[in-house]
Amino acid sequence: MDKIDRQIIEILHKDARISLRELGEAVHLSANTVGERIKRLQQQGVISGYHAALDLQALGLPLQAMIDVKLARHTLAQEFEAAILTIPGILEASLVTGSYDYLLRVACVDQGGLMRIIETLRTRAGAQDTYSRVILRHTQLRNPLQ
Repeated sequence: MDKIDRQIIEILHKDARISLRELGEAVHLSANTVGERIKRLQQQGVISGYHAALDLQALGLPLQAMIDVKLARHTLAQEFEAAILTIPGILEASLVTGSYDYLLRVACVDQGGLMRIIETLRTRAGAQDTYSRVILRHTQLRNPLQ
């Protein structure tokens, strides 16, 4: 991956809907050449997909929280991951080191919704203990390539 590939990735990270022509102009290449580079980056797994950025507040999910989860003694990670796929409101799950096993990012309507997610984690997903923190503000600081 060279400097131009990194520029392409940075631009796509900001606006994945940019046309190949505009992208080519930004990196001083033809649209066809940029298209070939993007295809190569996709084949290499560098670009894994294109996603819409969603405004959770506008979707009626204004409360976001981080939940640390300690699994019950006999709960396997794969079982927990399968269970949380069925729980609405869980946006991300990371298996982590430390006192807890998972870190979840969730979004819900209100405190009652957060409580329902936590109770469901305990009753259906094999969570032994949880520790929650409400997110007051989230700021995307930088592109991973900068």
